[in-house]
Amino acid sequence: MRKIFKKFSGLRNIKNNNPVEEIENDEQEFEEEYEEVDGDYEKETIKQEKEWLAEDYEEGQLSIDVYQTPAEIIVKSTIAGVKPEDIDISINNDMLTIRGKREMQETINNNHYLYRECYWGSFSRSVILPVEVEANKIEATLENGILTVTLPKAKSAKQISIKVKEK
Repeated sequence: MRKIFKKFSGLRNIKNNNPVEEIENDEQEFEEEYEEVDGDYEKETIKQEKEWLAEDYEEGQLSIDVYQTPAEIIVKSTIAGVKPEDIDISINNDMLTIRGKREMQETINNNHYLYRECYWGSFSRSVILPVEVEANKIEATLENGILTVTLPKAKSAKQISIKVKEK
């Protein structure tokens, strides 16, 4: 049970650079831990847990700040180490999606790491916009590792208040 707790809590030592591969390599260890488990239900549950863990590591999630002014919606993100050509920003209906990839420039043996907290690899983030925007006027800039996406609000019908009358 201790191995399972370490696996789910992240307290294990890093064995290699690819968490998905690490999970696949741990398959035998996982099965040994559950040798006493009988029945198809328990085995299917273990299989689903491994698939879920593998999916979880496919792509990192980008941290963002979203705020608005009277005329614009602004999305900001710290995105250091990514070149502008490695960033893809798209808008589909009312959803803004930012995708990219941060690549490590050097290869370091995993045994040499003391701490390993930086994320390397593909990342993305989608956010549903609260108002319509003018898609052809969206601007994105990258300055000092901070991505800023400016989305001008569409000039749509004015908001009106309706007072409720008591009968």
